Amino acid sequence: FKRAGEKKTEFVHTLNGSGLAVGRTLVAVMENYQDEGGRIAVPEVLKPYMPKGMTYVGGAA
Repeated sequence: FKRAGEKKTEFVHTLNGSGLAVGRTLVAVMENYQDEGGRIAVPEVLKPYMPKGMTYVGGAA
């Protein structure tokens, strides 16, 4: 957004995840990406934020 009288555009930030329901978002990922063994596949869009090579979370290895 731009403050009144300024030319510089700034990013708007949220506090404590108030921009989305973090718990609900996490549960949606878990429900949609869990396999029969209980592992959660890391969605492609989240892989850049995971340790290199991590494709699954949890469950039996």
